[in-house]
Amino acid sequence: MKKIITLSFTILVGLSASKAQTFSDDFESYTVGSKLGPQSTNWTVWGGAASEGGTTDPTVTSTDNHTVGGAKSIYFSSTSSTGGPNDCVLPFGGSVLSTGGFTFTSWFKIPITKTAYFNFQGTATMGNLYTLDCWMNADSTISIQNSGTQMLHSTYPVGSWFELKIMANLSTNTWELFINGTSQGTWANTADQVYAIDIYPADAIAGFWVDDVSYDIVPYVLPTLNLGVTNVNVGNGLVGQYKSPTATVRNLGDSTITSFDIIINSNGTPASQSITGVNIASLATYTVSGFSPVALIAGTNTFTATISNVNGLGADADATDDVKTTTVTPIQPALGKMVVAEEGTGTWCQWCPRGAVFMDLMNTKYDGFFAGIAVHNNDPMTNASYDAAIGPFIPGYPTALVDRLTGVDPSAMETDFLSRIQLAPKAFITNGATYNSSTHQLKISVTTNIQQNITGNYKMACVITEDSVSGTASGYNQSNAYSGGGSGVMGGFELLANPVPASQMNYNHVARLISPQFSGQPNAFGTSANAGQIFTHTFTYTLPAAWDINQIHIVGLFIDPTGLIDNATSVKISEAVTNGYITGTELPTYSLGVNEITSPDSEIGIYPNPSSDLTTISLKLDKETAVSVELYSVDGALVTKRDYGKLSGGMWLPLDMTTLSSGLYFVNIKLDENITVKKLVKP
Repeated sequence: MKKIITLSFTILVGLSASKAQTFSDDFESYTVGSKLGPQSTNWTVWGGAASEGGTTDPTVTSTDNHTVGGAKSIYFSSTSSTGGPNDCVLPFGGSVLSTGGFTFTSWFKIPITKTAYFNFQGTATMGNLYTLDCWMNADSTISIQNSGTQMLHSTYPVGSWFELKIMANLSTNTWELFINGTSQGTWANTADQVYAIDIYPADAIAGFWVDDVSYDIVPYVLPTLNLGVTNVNVGNGLVGQYKSPTATVRNLGDSTITSFDIIINSNGTPASQSITGVNIASLATYTVSGFSPVALIAGTNTFTATISNVNGLGADADATDDVKTTTVTPIQPALGKMVVAEEGTGTWCQWCPRGAVFMDLMNTKYDGFFAGIAVHNNDPMTNASYDAAIGPFIPGYPTALVDRLTGVDPSAMETDFLSRIQLAPKAFITNGATYNSSTHQLKISVTTNIQQNITGNYKMACVITEDSVSGTASGYNQSNAYSGGGSGVMGGFELLANPVPASQMNYNHVARLISPQFSGQPNAFGTSANAGQIFTHTFTYTLPAAWDINQIHIVGLFIDPTGLIDNATSVKISEAVTNGYITGTELPTYSLGVNEITSPDSEIGIYPNPSSDLTTISLKLDKETAVSVELYSVDGALVTKRDYGKLSGGMWLPLDMTTLSSGLYFVNIKLDENITVKKLVKP
């Protein structure tokens, strides 16, 4: 049992119990079978009063309840993958709460295999600020999240009524979750204000009852001089990573604060600063940074911030908020392990800014352990071969494949990453290179040092990515559903137009090429290899002069027989050159990453090539095979596509070139799940 840390608001300095607000509702006064909103002066829906009584408004039910002697509750369910339509809102007293004591209590019942969800809104405009998200999952786990970051993880009783209580001292940003009266832990929230609760069935298996809802508000009375520590932020990570701690303080008094001293103790090592020349108004916050990075160690890491000598006057009005402690337990990464995320994206995709934000976040948070690859679709940055190959593995855009596990939303990449980063790789990888700045020829060596005996079809592939890619054509405009903030905060995209003009966009992790193919070179290590064996595969590219070699990463992929990426490495060209180029087995490449690999069960040809009017794709299929053909221009735009169904034997498929402009084209020939890309030239 976890220790109970009770937040007794009525005895804290500055809190006034005499002005407390209390609300409770057991739903017994409402009519069963009728919508809740029109019957209540307190409950409403996401769309406000004008939407009450509609599809978003829940119906009062008597199918189950918690109230002793009662018979009514509210039931929420959904069969849609995106949730809804119910979207019920309860404002907390009618104003934004950012100081004082706040307690929310409700009883929930969630049947086995079902889920439940609610969030706290931070402003009167729904969707403008999510203070926290509470996910109650089908596996009996409960997750409190803030801006996509998990703040607390615990469990709840499945199939029976249980009390969920959240207590918060909003003045000092101290939050605590209770399940059936037992504390599940405390946290400091990124957003420290509340306005309303939004109850929403968030997925296709949502189904839950809500009863006996209540909240209590204890206002805060400002003393003359008081400064409190509201957060110590380090950010969890991996053992061995360096993190720079910061502390957020808040003026919890009437007087402006101009100076104070602060000490942050990191795992027993103190560092101090004297802050002067500031002007922190009443209830304003100030973040102290500039502390030296600290290496995360295995086990519990403890960081404590202590303030003193406020305005040079020594002690302030409340010593209890002068100290704040946070702990993090970093994950131990496997030696030599790097995880790859390949994200399907496109400038035409209005939700794809989410992918860009989370790819950058993961790259920053897990630098040296994470390699992001943005595989563009139907825009000027598309690599036709890569795009066509990843398509069958993703259900839509944006979608991320973490080490080629099942596709997930980019915002959920971290879960798969943390799982994969702990798995010991079967090989270590080192990238070497030489680069000729005159000819733009890049020669890459990918050296694989086998760490565990392997058997089966292990494969090798090489990817080139480029950061800070931009362009002036309209195809570089980024469609942006987050514009205006109605869909929430998304890394600054909420402040930009829809679409975001090309002049304001720089695209990172752009997949420029993959060789020899998406699935890698078959049997690149023979049918088996022993620990200690070393293999080197080489690739030669002539890079377009427009590519910025200072922004290019070389990513080596070691792919296991199931198709998952066992391990990877990612370095800039300069680092690879420093590592040195090693002669090895040359694998097929092309300057734009298009491969000429054919299916082992087929023979494929194009004749004549070049052709100005009509060319023919010749196929010889050893078995019945599903055949489709796509023609792409050199900039990745789809020109034409045809599905031929299932074919077998020898045949000729005509391709009309008469209406096409002169230039280079790529023909994607898909035979079942194998994709062959051929170059085709119209003179």
